[in-house]
Amino acid sequence: MVNFSVEQVHQLMYNSDLIRNMSVIAHVDHGKSTLTDSLIAKAGIIAMKSAGDDRYMDTREDEKERGITIKSTGVSLYFDCKMKDGNNLGHVFNLIDSPGHVDFSSEVTAALRVTDGALVVVDCVEGVCVQTETVLRQAMAERIKPVLFVNKVDRNILELQVDGETMYTNFVRVIDNVNGIISTYEDETMGCLELHPGIGNVAFGSGKECWAFTLKRFAEMYGKKFKMEDDKMMGKLWGDWFFSAKEKKWKTEGQDNEGNPLKRAFAQFVMDPIIKLARAAMNNEIETIEKMAVTMDIALTTADKELRDKHLLKAVMQKWINAADTILEMMVFHLPSPKTAQRYRYNYLYEGPVDDEVAKAIRDCDPDGPLMMYISKQVPTSDKGRFYSYGRVFSGKVSTGMKVRMLGSNYKPGSKLDVYEGTVQRTVLMMGRKTEFVSEVPCGNLAALVGIDKYLSKTGTVTTSWDAHNIRNMKYSVSPVVRVAVQPKNAADLPKLIQGMQRLSKSDP
Repeated sequence: MVNFSVEQVHQLMYNSDLIRNMSVIAHVDHGKSTLTDSLIAKAGIIAMKSAGDDRYMDTREDEKERGITIKSTGVSLYFDCKMKDGNNLGHVFNLIDSPGHVDFSSEVTAALRVTDGALVVVDCVEGVCVQTETVLRQAMAERIKPVLFVNKVDRNILELQVDGETMYTNFVRVIDNVNGIISTYEDETMGCLELHPGIGNVAFGSGKECWAFTLKRFAEMYGKKFKMEDDKMMGKLWGDWFFSAKEKKWKTEGQDNEGNPLKRAFAQFVMDPIIKLARAAMNNEIETIEKMAVTMDIALTTADKELRDKHLLKAVMQKWINAADTILEMMVFHLPSPKTAQRYRYNYLYEGPVDDEVAKAIRDCDPDGPLMMYISKQVPTSDKGRFYSYGRVFSGKVSTGMKVRMLGSNYKPGSKLDVYEGTVQRTVLMMGRKTEFVSEVPCGNLAALVGIDKYLSKTGTVTTSWDAHNIRNMKYSVSPVVRVAVQPKNAADLPKLIQGMQRLSKSDP
């Protein structure tokens, strides 16, 4: 575990191929915030043992009390990721933890606008809910590439006590339902978006217990044994593949030559070892765990062996199939960099002609082009009544002291309505509960600006070009259904009420 510096993040921000902007979205909140904790612990911001309980991205008191996310929160993280050639390469992840509850779906829209990929978290017991379809539909409309995390596998193992074959059936149902939604809204420009464990863009695990795996992990483990390449081995670990130990060959039907039933490869090689290890940990069978640890190359410390029940399970699983490692690998290989994503997103995002200077700069994610930044939400600061204007730099660079034009959502090219000129007082990186000051932020990154909230009420475009058109307004999946009239009990408090309502209006996208 390495504590990274903001300088490391800032250095990597200039290489848009090494950046991943992503939002974590789910239809239920439990497990999603704890999953984000694993990534933050991996980056060294919080201790690994408190991951899952800390809920670092829940910044408000009511979020901690209720155990749900209400406001989407951003954080920028630096990680070294092992590439296919075996070398470690630093990556910057701009991560937004967005709410799962339908009441706060405007926060999801604001998060999706400024990211390129979405980690969709689905409960494997409850399956796909209506809210999952809503957020996926929003993601497809914004041309966001999804990857899937099938959560709460530990409930299947410990609570429902089901076997590997039943789990496989449950997983297939969840993946097929998500693919059904994606295929309805698929966009040709984005290419194939099918989610398939055999490709590696689906992970399974437990957000709360901080463990997860993709088939790639097991393919690497068994590939040497079966003398097979990883990609080929991944294909064998999903679907109708069975291994007959007697005949020493792979079969596509569940019987050997003598008519004896064969176990599905996914159940036999993937779920059985996980189930065996999890149940051994819950029953405190230290000898079984030590034997399996040697086979699976898990380095357990003396302190780990002294743990019991769920604490032992969490420690063992984190050492073997760590959630952060699995998700990072999936995001690096299956989610696009800003340079790739903006090539197919620019003509949807930009309202002006697709061949003008600004459109080309957005398309190429050009750091030397004119500044084009979209502010998707206003985040309240500790300074009463002031807000950080949070958004994404699509082209150029934004720096402290820079003179910019701010185009409100009602701006029309050539008119003087809803257009302002001002100076960026500070450029800031959002780091969950904290903020870090940086001198400038290049394109492809998420950042917050100080001083812009005086001009823009909710959302808008910040630019240095005099000919720039607006970046398209966000479309929300919900509309207000209840209207209420409010008045202060004491008439003298009316100015305070108005001020409060204005702040509330500004902070809600």
